[in-house]
Amino acid sequence: MLSLGEELLKYQEQEFLSFHTPGHKGKSEFFKNLNFPEQDLTELPGLDMLHAPQGVIAKAQKRAAQVFGAEESFFLVNGATVGNQAMFLALAGTKGKVLIERQSHRSVMAGLVLSGLEPVYIKPVVHPEFHLPLGYEYKLEPQLWREIQGVHLTYPSYYGTLSDVSPIVQGRDLWGSSVPILVDQAHGSHYLSKLFPPGALEWGADLVLHSSHKTLSALTQAAMLHVQGERISRNRLKQGLELLQSSSPSYLLMASLERAVEYAQEEQRWKLLFEAVQELHQRVGKVLRILNLKDKGRYGIAQLDWSKILINTSSIGLAAPLGVQFLRKYFRIEPELWDQENILFLLGIGNTLEEVQRLTEGLIAMVQWAESEKDSGLMMINYNENRGDFVKGYEIPLPSLRLTPREAFLAPKRQIPLKESLGKILGESISPYPPGIPWVVMGEEMTPELLEALLDSSSKSWQGWESPEKGVWVIEEG
Repeated sequence: MLSLGEELLKYQEQEFLSFHTPGHKGKSEFFKNLNFPEQDLTELPGLDMLHAPQGVIAKAQKRAAQVFGAEESFFLVNGATVGNQAMFLALAGTKGKVLIERQSHRSVMAGLVLSGLEPVYIKPVVHPEFHLPLGYEYKLEPQLWREIQGVHLTYPSYYGTLSDVSPIVQGRDLWGSSVPILVDQAHGSHYLSKLFPPGALEWGADLVLHSSHKTLSALTQAAMLHVQGERISRNRLKQGLELLQSSSPSYLLMASLERAVEYAQEEQRWKLLFEAVQELHQRVGKVLRILNLKDKGRYGIAQLDWSKILINTSSIGLAAPLGVQFLRKYFRIEPELWDQENILFLLGIGNTLEEVQRLTEGLIAMVQWAESEKDSGLMMINYNENRGDFVKGYEIPLPSLRLTPREAFLAPKRQIPLKESLGKILGESISPYPPGIPWVVMGEEMTPELLEALLDSSSKSWQGWESPEKGVWVIEEG
């Protein structure tokens, strides 16, 4: 078996075209004069301190705030994960409720464990063609504004869809003026021009998280957290970040964030990609189902980010994993994510016009190959059978919350057969992967509908669950 370093070299030598994170796509132009290992340093004289910045780090963070329209910005060296967790720790107190999307990143669920807050979930809407939860429709009732400590939204989704946030923003302004809106804009750190939807700071969010390495040029694990207004205690926020982040921050990560701020303003890079993506839609959209502007206004989708390209292969009878194998083998194209019928391609600031054109040619060739092989029987997949159980899991009512995620995490647990779990309080979260959105969150009760869905499910890939055969962890009661 090769070592990790040898595997990295082997992968590098294959020269794949990146349509996945990070956004710099391995282009050295973004890192000129950043020298490794000479600049792999930590806090030394003249280099400032991340947790008490007064010099060069303070200057770089101030510049980031100016560019992204925040009052104050914080560099994150432990990924966007700590940004989501710090947002929850910044809310006043550990008792109370917070409104969140059910399809939030798992770091949001971890934030609930750390903070002790009780979630009130916004249920996703499943797109009937892609069989993915791509949006939501929600109107917050006036009385709930008096009960919640905050609202946490994801904008955009992993797949580049954005739901209508205006009812929540307007409701906050009318009935809950002191309630902060927290936004995980991890996949939208590039929203700086009219080519893209407005950023969350622009429409009034109080805390906004950018995973700067996903679409911009920062190194992997580098992110930013932006704040504006008086609804969030800056002191609590800083204390949370100090608690969660490394005491030996990487200066290469922080320097890459400083660079990413400047490159983020180069709109021409995105204009060239936009034109190439429009051509891709025109050519490939004739033979493959691509999430597109016609999906706006349906299934909880208000806007789309064109830099995320989501295709569905069921119309050509092709199992998506086989399509990925074809693209990797013949076109050296590496997607971000795929399931049994969908493939997701993510563009970043490091992609080029030529690379998108190659993706276009690769997808057309994939369709032609699938057509030539359709009689072999090897390409087909029974979508209704394999995806029906997935959709069923999101259509059932949300289970009742018996304990907060923190209470469930800390409580004594035991493992029992899945069939014996009806009425029990779950001690673990269970999510089919992809996309990793939970059917049940720790602290919720196993319902008849949920148990039936889990027992009937043919999915073999779960997140947060060892396997149905080993049973399920439940809370010790009594």
